[in-house]
Amino acid sequence: MIRNLTLSLFVLITILSYGQVAQPQIIPQPQEVKIGTGSFILDAKTAIVYKDKDIQQEVNYLLKSLRDKTSYVLASAYKHKESGRISLKINKKIKDSEYRIDAANKNIICEAGSPEGIFYAIQTLLQSIDSKDGKFFIPSMKINDSPRFAWRGLMLDDSRHFFGKEVVKQILDVMAYLKMNRFHMHLTDEPAWRIEIKKYPKLTEVGSTGTWDDRNAPKAFYTQEDIKEIVAYAAERHIMVIPEIDMPGHATAASRAYPEISGGGTGRWEGFTFHPAKETTYQFIDDVLSEIAELFPAPYIHIGGDEVHYGNQVWFTDPVIQSFIKENDLKDEVGMEHYFIRRVADIVSSKGKKIIGWDEMIASGVTPDKAVVMWWRHDKPAQLTLALDKGFDVIMTPRIPCYFDFVQDNIQKIGRRWGDGKYNTLETVYNFPGSIENLIKNNQKQIMGMQASTWTERIADTKRLYYMIFPRLAAISEDSWTNNEEKNYPIFVEKIRKFYQFLDMKGINYFNIFDINSTPEPWGPNKADVIAEG
Repeated sequence: MIRNLTLSLFVLITILSYGQVAQPQIIPQPQEVKIGTGSFILDAKTAIVYKDKDIQQEVNYLLKSLRDKTSYVLASAYKHKESGRISLKINKKIKDSEYRIDAANKNIICEAGSPEGIFYAIQTLLQSIDSKDGKFFIPSMKINDSPRFAWRGLMLDDSRHFFGKEVVKQILDVMAYLKMNRFHMHLTDEPAWRIEIKKYPKLTEVGSTGTWDDRNAPKAFYTQEDIKEIVAYAAERHIMVIPEIDMPGHATAASRAYPEISGGGTGRWEGFTFHPAKETTYQFIDDVLSEIAELFPAPYIHIGGDEVHYGNQVWFTDPVIQSFIKENDLKDEVGMEHYFIRRVADIVSSKGKKIIGWDEMIASGVTPDKAVVMWWRHDKPAQLTLALDKGFDVIMTPRIPCYFDFVQDNIQKIGRRWGDGKYNTLETVYNFPGSIENLIKNNQKQIMGMQASTWTERIADTKRLYYMIFPRLAAISEDSWTNNEEKNYPIFVEKIRKFYQFLDMKGINYFNIFDINSTPEPWGPNKADVIAEG
């Protein structure tokens, strides 16, 4: 109780010292906000006015959202003399994702360079709504806003434990609220293969059984119709969905379904890799990625490319692989791994897309025109620097502070900690990327952005999933949207209260930073694992 009271007092004192009591509680913090006097009153006669047919979808979204929030049935494209109106306008002089709001007592004007920008203006308006004595209002204000980074993402690992499309839709709703725009689906790994591939039905008939802690768990996967539904739902919220099909390592589930493409192995490492020296393997991958490319319009396919050394022991004795290494002058097994990455990059390129890979991929010889690097090893900052020096575009998702399977408070018993005891508190997440600004300051154009990565070895159900993601995702949102000089942690913390109200309305669980005992840690599997501890 003392701890929670101290936090609240600290936040209040800081807010007062900044003179921002009247600021609307918006996450992520806009780049520029000026508060005026008075308010725009929302009522049943408020009209939504627009001319551009391209923003019909955004208009419908706003109408529904206002109806849900106020219970009013608002007019659209019609002006009532006795009431105010909200105008939505495309202004080609404004950048695509930038928006401007001029909210006065009688009218609100939202301008943006694209439907995407209009959508972000809508999110800001919705978060700005307050109520008193049964009346709803938006404060008079002027906002000029645009994102710091183009990539503002979240990754969900569905292989270790499966969550399904309704959970994904809820997550996408929260991402939209936070103006996040990239959803990375980790669909295949050791425990299970989670996406239907028509040409290879055993991938789901055999490969989708089991979870990280229960080898006998029943089949669970996304059908292609599920994926189409998710992609469309995300697109309505201006969120791109990026699939990950892990290779050449983390291929156990695929090897279980089709042993002929397995790289071998026994025990814990049986089938951990694809066989890198068989043309049938590359044909399989080409076929799979053809269907993936059709399902996901995104210009990227994530292929993993990490941690191959954990399970490639058979490569050192397999006569086919050893012969292939010699014939192609690959020197050794690492050379074989790099050859595989380059072959797959070419396959993906042939489909008009780029690969994304974890930062081990930098050494493979793949070129920046065909690949994007995700920097994940926080203890290897040299990998980030090397990727930039080699000309790669980079997405930042270092374990510390961007992995959400790490605990967020010392009272939590289940989940990861780094070897020196570090874990990812809300404040630790919020302070990123400040700790590495010196590494990226000269290569800002190559930094696509950042994302949170939610690995689910120790997350087996939705309640724990949400507990680990929220409220930390709000910090990632502000990190990736707001310029450093506009960020302020104590003010951000106070805005979390309103974010919790939104989550409560959606029925979404979270970790309560203000009263940690009110949201006890949900159960999760806690067995040890060699890779999960890496």
